[in-house]
Amino acid sequence: MPESFFLESQLPHQKKYINKDATETTFPTVITPNGDHNLKNIIRDQKPWLQSVLHKTGAILFRGFSSVSSASDFNDVVEAFGFDELPYVGGAAPRTNVVGRVFTSNESPPDQKIPFHHEMAQVPKFPLKVFFFCEVEPKVGGETPIVLSHVIYDKMKQKYPEFVDRLEQHGLIYTRVLGEDDDPSSPIGRGWVSTFMTKDKTVAEERAAKLGMKLEWTDDGVKTIMGPIPAIKVDETRGRKTWFNSMVAAYTGWEDARNDPVKAVTFGDGTPLPAQVIHDCLRILEEESVAIPWQKGDVMLLDNLAVLHARRPFEPPRRVLASLCQ
Repeated sequence: MPESFFLESQLPHQKKYINKDATETTFPTVITPNGDHNLKNIIRDQKPWLQSVLHKTGAILFRGFSSVSSASDFNDVVEAFGFDELPYVGGAAPRTNVVGRVFTSNESPPDQKIPFHHEMAQVPKFPLKVFFFCEVEPKVGGETPIVLSHVIYDKMKQKYPEFVDRLEQHGLIYTRVLGEDDDPSSPIGRGWVSTFMTKDKTVAEERAAKLGMKLEWTDDGVKTIMGPIPAIKVDETRGRKTWFNSMVAAYTGWEDARNDPVKAVTFGDGTPLPAQVIHDCLRILEEESVAIPWQKGDVMLLDNLAVLHARRPFEPPRRVLASLCQ
């Protein structure tokens, strides 16, 4: 660690894992400043080291950097890393652009929990990196729990080998019914106009086709059918399999006036998923997750291939912003 700039902090919420080579990993890595340093400037100087830490642990929480207090500051931090921006085409969550590459995170009502998922795992083109920034810390609750995806794969494979084999063989199909406009009361309330970034149905169909997504138009909206798409990925740089899907999120959380969560996701051959296994998977996700309470100015960087995330209900105010990168 470049000690002249950073200190590694230990928090009671972190987890420790023993790796195959008998080394220990603390998850997530929590980095605080050693002195009054501007985070965006340090990132430019220490990018290779930070990327190596991210590859090792999957998540970095930057805490206590006074140079990050606004959405504009956060945008500077994102740009300092130099990752390419990923357009939010095909995602389900309602979001609003704030500044530059910064968007609101899921704008669904504060009393709703957002279950665990990899960002945009239900479409072929997904972000490799996800940034979060706490502009206003929650009054109560509102944590963003995170969990190592390969740990979930290993535990599910051990407990439900036949189920995981079916996932690996068939993948998943995700189905959503979208209105034309965004529905702020729904955690998946993004309408088709903002989902495909057009009001032209022909253009929407072209953009959906590029994702491998089928559209079935209705009188007041459209049904989107995505898949079969893999539910398990091989993280080749780390040499392990990951639980890369939005299965639990869809099955337990994709519910609104248009959508039945049980019908929102099936095996890739169209057969229903077993409810008991899905709910047990949710329990395992919760057990293995780390939920560090947000503090104003926190920046969290996730490797989207390695880490799933969620959102707990909260009592306002709370404002957590996000940025998606390739």
